[in-house]
Amino acid sequence: MPVIVQKFGGTSVGSIDKIKAVAQKVIERKKMGYDIVVVVSAMGKTTDMLISMAREITANPSKRELDMLISTGEQVSIALLSMAFQGLGYDSISLTGFQAGIKTEGLHTKNLITDIDIRNVRKHLKEGRIVVVAGFQGINEKGDITTLGRGGSDTTAVALSAKLKCTCEIYTDVEGVYSVDPRMYPGAKKLDTIGYEEMMEMASLGAGVMETRAVEIGCKYNIPIYVAISHGNAKGTLIKEYDETMEGKAITGLTVSDNVLMVTINNVEYTSKNIALVFDKMAKHNVNIDMISQTAPYAGHVNISFTASIDDEYMIDAVAKELKAELVGIEICKDSSISKLSVVGIGMMKQSGVAAKVFNIFSDYGIDFKQVTTSEISISYTISAENKQKAVTVLAKELEL
Repeated sequence: MPVIVQKFGGTSVGSIDKIKAVAQKVIERKKMGYDIVVVVSAMGKTTDMLISMAREITANPSKRELDMLISTGEQVSIALLSMAFQGLGYDSISLTGFQAGIKTEGLHTKNLITDIDIRNVRKHLKEGRIVVVAGFQGINEKGDITTLGRGGSDTTAVALSAKLKCTCEIYTDVEGVYSVDPRMYPGAKKLDTIGYEEMMEMASLGAGVMETRAVEIGCKYNIPIYVAISHGNAKGTLIKEYDETMEGKAITGLTVSDNVLMVTINNVEYTSKNIALVFDKMAKHNVNIDMISQTAPYAGHVNISFTASIDDEYMIDAVAKELKAELVGIEICKDSSISKLSVVGIGMMKQSGVAAKVFNIFSDYGIDFKQVTTSEISISYTISAENKQKAVTVLAKELEL
């Protein structure tokens, strides 16, 4: 029988009634003749609650122990959903990431999937069971439980699809991928299709509907990813291989990220060694740098600004102490009252004037930006958080998103 992987997010399994509804939805597909692997996240805000508990114990909990703690959320979900299937008369089994053969490596709380030993999953499918796999987790070469970072259940689902060579369906609390987050711009358009490249860019820049690594795996192995709402039958969005019809508009979508910290290091003596020292120390503390800007040298000194995830603020503070000890006279400022706003579109590769149009919109509406960076298919700006809603509204309207 054909195989399909279905993933349900935390809000989709946020209560017992919702878990029962998910079970019914999966069974509908099972009746169509499919073998099904279901990947689920932790119920509702369980992960956030567990992290909050850890931070009540210590301000900087061990990453290994944090993985051990937060991985329990998915184990609750898979057991309950498997029970729901069994209660409806369908054979089912729940598997942790380890039991599903998901091998990972890297830093705790940010591991990457290296391989999946799919034999156990295939065995249970062959025996007619609905296989329920814990998303977001795996096991590393030391035998430690690991987690894949925010959105990691998407990655689990697409990686399993790649191994099983089948379509992946991601069910969530929205009806698909929108040009703009509809909570910020109610007039946003739902996209019927979107290319892997655009979706990867939008996900990396703040679109919460999909996780970047998941789309990357889908692109690498050409796995169609269908994104739709969990409860209901509204048509969703298909993420697929690029085709020429996707170049019709210069801009496909607009994303916003609030999880941003801008750090400015003033009065750095201008040498390549000093610049390298700043970013080398950030790398050694596993701080992922995003946007970077540097002033032209003046009186032998420069100012450097960069953005990073606000989740890394603790590590950035540690680096700041080290830098102040080594770079005499520097001043370090942090600004968390900013948002990163990005416009994305594969059509930018062949259509000129997109940047000019966005700059003019900002100018016309009196919206200032602090930094700007570009890629082949995106332009990103940091703006004051207080201007976020205004910027989203005017850009979405002017760019017809």
